[in-house]
Amino acid sequence: MLDDTAAYVDGPWTHRTVGASGARFHVAEAGEGPLVLFLHGFPQFWWAWRFQLTALAAAGYRAVAADMRGYGASDKTPRGYDLVTLAQDASGLIRALGARDAVVVGHGVGGLVAWTMTAYHPDVVRALAAVSSPHPRRAVRLLASGGPGVRHMLKAQLPILPEHRLLADGCIRVGHLLREWSGSGWPDAETEKRYRRAFAIPKVSHCSLECHRWIFRSRWRLDGARYMSRMRRPIHIPVLQIHGDNDPVCPPKAVFGAQRLLMGSHRPLRIAGAGHFPHEERPDEVSEGLVGWLREIGDAAPWEGEAKRW
Repeated sequence: MLDDTAAYVDGPWTHRTVGASGARFHVAEAGEGPLVLFLHGFPQFWWAWRFQLTALAAAGYRAVAADMRGYGASDKTPRGYDLVTLAQDASGLIRALGARDAVVVGHGVGGLVAWTMTAYHPDVVRALAAVSSPHPRRAVRLLASGGPGVRHMLKAQLPILPEHRLLADGCIRVGHLLREWSGSGWPDAETEKRYRRAFAIPKVSHCSLECHRWIFRSRWRLDGARYMSRMRRPIHIPVLQIHGDNDPVCPPKAVFGAQRLLMGSHRPLRIAGAGHFPHEERPDEVSEGLVGWLREIGDAAPWEGEAKRW
């Protein structure tokens, strides 16, 4: 059985463990400057942001990619996989890293966490970049699409069996999901192997699915109603939405529809030919888009340590 050493991939970054929100989080960090926090999606871990870590560090930013609760080398707690708790984790992590606020970049479920932070912890989010992740009030509409992401979420509602399917045959299902949800030609064999090894870490398969279960089941519960009501709050910070034109999980038409909630600057960035993982399928385009956007908003809002102006 693998331990969490599969999450410690060598590279031009530093690994460490940070305590926040009553749990321990593994992060990979590179560069110095304003903090940019990266939150991965499913079925991945911090390594999904390896290209952006190096690109942003070279551009003068402190880039930190975290294993979210239940993934990689972070704690696998018995509970805490609702979006509100995960947003609290990320907000606590920003403070634990010694920053007052940060630009938050999230992919997929990590993007939903980042959107949630803007409503529950707005003081710590300086700007938001959502990759393949619609605003939560738009995301519920995807359930009617019947796409591959919806089929996965519905199957995840069963007890025990979905975890076994993910772990079977060396987590081969993880590789199937990566290929099914991406554009053509990705992932390569080494990338698939890395993700399969990370998902074989004990408890990751269960913890990752618990978030999907909450997203679906909370629609009919009081906690879900409270959450959706809270997510009606307008967003007054800069927002960048990055999306692959061929994303089968979150079709572009389902993503770019929450503009009435976006009171700050808003920029869509569509990546031609990419599927659900544009930051890995077209890493140079995404990194260049991120750096250009960060420089553009640099004069529009304060970095950490300065007084808020909005």
